[in-house]
Amino acid sequence: MLKFIAKRFVSYVAMLFIAMTLVYFVASWFLNPRSNYLSMRPAPPEAAIDSSLDYANINDKVPIISRYWHWLQDVVLHWDWGFSPQGEGINNQLWERAWVSLQVVGPPVVFAILIGVALGVYTAIRQYRAADRAWSVVSAFFWVMPNFIAALLVVLGYLWFHAKTDMQLFYVTGAGGSDPITYLQHLALPWLALTLAVYGTYHFTQRSYLLETLNADYVRTARAKGLPKNVAIRRHALRPSLIPTAFQVAFVLVSLVTGAILVEFIFAIQGAGSYFLETISDNDINGTVGVAFLAAVTTCAGLLLADIVVAMIDPRVRLS
Repeated sequence: MLKFIAKRFVSYVAMLFIAMTLVYFVASWFLNPRSNYLSMRPAPPEAAIDSSLDYANINDKVPIISRYWHWLQDVVLHWDWGFSPQGEGINNQLWERAWVSLQVVGPPVVFAILIGVALGVYTAIRQYRAADRAWSVVSAFFWVMPNFIAALLVVLGYLWFHAKTDMQLFYVTGAGGSDPITYLQHLALPWLALTLAVYGTYHFTQRSYLLETLNADYVRTARAKGLPKNVAIRRHALRPSLIPTAFQVAFVLVSLVTGAILVEFIFAIQGAGSYFLETISDNDINGTVGVAFLAAVTTCAGLLLADIVVAMIDPRVRLS
């Protein structure tokens, strides 16, 4: 199993390297940091502009291959992600914003998995009954809803509740707090919005594949030998049905990271999503590549986590 995970890890690192190289070239071609200075009135001297751009390693007069090699050396050898066109260091902003986004996105992933898988099992056992139909309608409603719409509904719902009861249970803007209670009050609404927008994926995936395994020959044989339905599901049907669900982790992580951009904007949270919008508007090549790196690492981490879960669930993977 360790050999299997090691091979996967190496392949994801190679994929991450290729992806970041492409992102760097695309960002360098499309973003024009020189225009930030040319739009100033009066415009700075060209020599001063070149000096500032050289300091950040984003001077378009320097061949892109040279800039890329310099950037790659700084990242690999010194973990230095460079500077913005204004000369501000990327590292401090990037990792601070990443930590904020991790706090916003991380718990909803766990909540969505637990709720979605539990509902998938619950409704699969009760196929076509009232509970199955009711939960399927509710989950489908939130499943097709974009993250930012779910966030707006949560905000509007809480504001209506606050107007009716005059109770200040949560905060609509900001993240974190000086104590655990304030911390939860700030993040409860974003967590709820993202959980509602994501759990339906796990619900329907788990329900579909559990229904498929319930009709498998080995499960029907176990039932025919007198094994109770709940025991047959737990011992024989549930484990193989979790394999496709595990692979959903990576894709849900990506959708949460990208969708959290607007969610952070709605709740006025200064995370990686809002930072990404700032880097684009400021023609910040290094900052844009840094945020793209966070998204790529999230994807690879989700894929590796899915591989580990599948290896734990499926003995064939461990034996191979």
